[in-house]
Amino acid sequence: MFLDERIVTLFKRNAHHTLTYWSVFFSFGLCIAFLGPTILDLQCQTNSTLSQITWVFFAQQFCLLIGSSVGGIFKRTLLTALAALFFSALVISVIFAIIPLCNNVFVLAIAMAVSGLAMGLIDTIANIQLVTIYQKDSAVFLQALHFFIGFGALVSPLIADPFLSETGCGNHTGNETEVIHHFRSMLRNSPIVEHSIPLSNLSHGVEKEESSVHYAFWIMALINLPVPIAVLYLMYREQLIPCCPSGTPRLLDKDELAMESQQGAEGPAVEQNEHEAGGHGSIFSCCQNDNLRELPLSFFMIHILGGMVLFMTDGIVGAYAGFVYTYAVAPPMSLPHKTAGYLASIFWAAITAGRLLSIPLSYRFQPVKLLIFNLAGAIVTVLLLLIFYTSSIFLFVGTCLCGLFLSSIFPCMLAYTEDILDYQGCATSVLVTSAGMGEMVMQVLVGSIIQTEGSYSFLLCGMIIACIGFILFIGLLLFHRMHRNYLTGTSKKSAMVEEPATEQNGEVKTEHIDNEENIQESPN
Repeated sequence: MFLDERIVTLFKRNAHHTLTYWSVFFSFGLCIAFLGPTILDLQCQTNSTLSQITWVFFAQQFCLLIGSSVGGIFKRTLLTALAALFFSALVISVIFAIIPLCNNVFVLAIAMAVSGLAMGLIDTIANIQLVTIYQKDSAVFLQALHFFIGFGALVSPLIADPFLSETGCGNHTGNETEVIHHFRSMLRNSPIVEHSIPLSNLSHGVEKEESSVHYAFWIMALINLPVPIAVLYLMYREQLIPCCPSGTPRLLDKDELAMESQQGAEGPAVEQNEHEAGGHGSIFSCCQNDNLRELPLSFFMIHILGGMVLFMTDGIVGAYAGFVYTYAVAPPMSLPHKTAGYLASIFWAAITAGRLLSIPLSYRFQPVKLLIFNLAGAIVTVLLLLIFYTSSIFLFVGTCLCGLFLSSIFPCMLAYTEDILDYQGCATSVLVTSAGMGEMVMQVLVGSIIQTEGSYSFLLCGMIIACIGFILFIGLLLFHRMHRNYLTGTSKKSAMVEEPATEQNGEVKTEHIDNEENIQESPN
């Protein structure tokens, strides 16, 4: 067996919570990948140009970043965390249902911004909740959590594909065909697309085809609907719904004795849990913590460097999924459009498989070892893609390898930094925010460079970003050692302070015993 009895027992004890958090991440993946295949149909629906419709992607990514930044606020209690997850998952279903009714690009952008905010809340809260439940054993469960993103990202394009119109708003040839195939094939998109294709240019000669993509959105809304229902049922089981009391004892009641014993050993543990601003709160609440001045430099650098590593690696994920098609159809590769369209799907399939494979690996190996292996593997893969830049076969192989190596970096980094900080910092909020920011910024940066320097710069950008990420990770290892030395020195000082007090108490006790013996020996 890959997992021992202790891990299995932990999962059984928290199975309902864990499965619910995994399901909301399926909603996250479902919502993040549907825009790419449906871009042309949405353009026709809103009567907009392609350059206008791409701002919808930016609205979603930007609000996802905002949601990730403020999501830690809802971690203060189990009620607020589950309520935020319930409304976020429900909002995603509602957005799917109303997208076919958005006949204006501005209205569609607002809808996507709301869905991005919900996705950001899900991203932060689900990660924090799992880390809080499993602590040092969270690596295995975080890998499974992020597997469901890839699974949802695979499902939504498959649902949309049968309902996509073949000709869009009309007949089109040449460069217009390239752009349309490009956007239909991409599973993840960048807001940087400078082409502008008015609908009037696409509708010459052939009557406008009726789009049936609205059925795809309604199907996705129905598929996602069990997720908020699952969160609501968990709230019912935990007796968090006042009007619907449950006979099942709450999780906190079951572990009450254990919590009390921990309070006796650790002192202010309850106060710390009640004031999560000092722990797994939002970035803003972490910055307001009064104890920050007493913390060493290594504490802050672990947060910064961990976030910067994910800024780079998640940036590669977004940029590669968004522009691998552009690179494939351009010289010197010059693949057929239909063949190149499979690359993004293969990339997401590799990420999904990699996260599934990482579940047993994260139990067998420490997160830091997996991080070194994955970062080095990503660099070597991009380097080989640069060397064999004319080989279409290796482009598919390299895409698969790149997805496998990049797949588990985020959950491994999350488990690693939380373990370094003994689950007392704001690593989850910082890492989730940094990853979202990196994905948004790198898509913009790489897209701009490809437009000005050519398609070959796509791989050069990936190589440079991967190397910077690895250098930052080496810096993180150095500050980990510094922080470990700081904690060791602090514990030694505490021990030295306690020893004289113990000796003094022993001397007083000995003197008291001697006095009692002298009194007993003296004659009456």
